[in-house]
Amino acid sequence: MADFDYAMQKPSSLDIAISCEPRQLTGVISAPGWHNMAMRDTISNKLQEAFTPESLDVVDESHLHEGHAGHRPGGETHFRVYIVSDAFKGKSRVERHRMINSALAAELSGSVHALAIQAKAPGEN
Repeated sequence: MADFDYAMQKPSSLDIAISCEPRQLTGVISAPGWHNMAMRDTISNKLQEAFTPESLDVVDESHLHEGHAGHRPGGETHFRVYIVSDAFKGKSRVERHRMINSALAAELSGSVHALAIQAKAPGEN
């Protein structure tokens, strides 16, 4: 394998970070959209596990909040959740939001700045 001077190259649309230890190679590759997808996937997976929804859509709206509080370069700060689950039957809007906030407590106390929620039980409009 040839030796390259990566310090002299400017990243374009693909950034690669690699750490080498003796007998160990770890790497993280991120490209536009991939970084955002990681948190979106984390949110989706946690909500899927907690509520077994009939439908679920998690949208990264970070790009809509550039220049506003909590926005960071790279996104993953502002999300919108649309979820339909039997778990919300008989629950008020506030109770539903609290359930979702509880399921995503780690994300909300970390990198996620804002979460808009539309939570419904099956058959609700």
